[in-house]
Amino acid sequence: MHDAFMQRAIELAQSVLTATPNPRVGCVIVQSGQIVGEGFHLRAGEPHAEANALRMAGPRAQGSTVYVTLEPCSHTGRTGPCAEALVAAQVAKVVYAMEDPDPRVSGNGLARLRAAGIVVEGPVLETAARALNRGFVHRVRDGRPWVRCKMAMSLDGRTAMASGESQWITGPAARADVQRLRASSCAIVTGVNTILHDDPSLNVRADQLPLASVEAQYASERQPQRVIIDSQLRTPTDARTLQLPGAVVLITGDLPAHQQSAFLTAVANEKVTLQPCATAAGRVDLYAALRHLAREQQCNEVMVEAGPTLGGALLQAGLVDELVVYIGAKLLGSNAMPLFMLPGMERMRDQIALTLTDVRQLAGDCRITARVGHNNQPG
Repeated sequence: MHDAFMQRAIELAQSVLTATPNPRVGCVIVQSGQIVGEGFHLRAGEPHAEANALRMAGPRAQGSTVYVTLEPCSHTGRTGPCAEALVAAQVAKVVYAMEDPDPRVSGNGLARLRAAGIVVEGPVLETAARALNRGFVHRVRDGRPWVRCKMAMSLDGRTAMASGESQWITGPAARADVQRLRASSCAIVTGVNTILHDDPSLNVRADQLPLASVEAQYASERQPQRVIIDSQLRTPTDARTLQLPGAVVLITGDLPAHQQSAFLTAVANEKVTLQPCATAAGRVDLYAALRHLAREQQCNEVMVEAGPTLGGALLQAGLVDELVVYIGAKLLGSNAMPLFMLPGMERMRDQIALTLTDVRQLAGDCRITARVGHNNQPG
């Protein structure tokens, strides 16, 4: 029975895309074998999953068994500690899926429950729970976000014509699926060449989201940060994405102060900021850029929507965790641009290993999801 009720808690957490930068959490309260309360954490600053489930259960929570996908928090942030709420509700048992990797909580929430005489069991379905919050775990444990690289290509592995023209390789169903990935991301990362060629918005369009109305509304309100990798600050000051609501960060090389000041004055948008992350050669340090997004911007998951140069550079630096490739049923020809620029790969031993995790058809297109096999991240 533990597995069945925990699976329901995981399903509740999976239904929400808007909790970032907090983890996604689901909670189920069971009394005499029946679910009497359910809840999930919708977005930062609002009640946690346990609080919502306790509200639904009311007095039936007393003596109940609580299933929660993540160790109940034991510290006070924008909401009160969930461990204390469970103690106050006089629940009998708490079954958890995984401990919280956050050092402010890790083990402390479970210890508080045990000290109050509540039976604690777990972990249960831990692998599924970790997959649910791999970005959060990655940020807390490794100091950088989970990086998903999304690409669209033709059946012959091309992403754009030699001129840069690329709209549209895939159809409406695939493009709507991308909106869901954007909504689940803390940031959308692109390169300056994509800005120059396509002038994308890089925002979530709620009308294309396959979500319940309230979630679509929150996903639209909680626009992910837009991040542009632009070492020399070539982004046009009238670029579409700079004019939209929400934060935009341009990751640059080491540039003179007068150039930065002139750019920000021309943009005249207080939510546009510049963040130098330079290598000794003056290029953008991609690892430092991701560390900044994790530590300073609290990004759990970022999605890269860029051309073959930036995508290839991230891959070869060992900074991509997952690939999501949409394949359109068309051919673009041998002169068109490849999926990734990967210089220096001459022999089979240079290959980058992938593990396919999902393959499915989206109307007339196909989506392939794969984990990247190498792990060359700097320490």
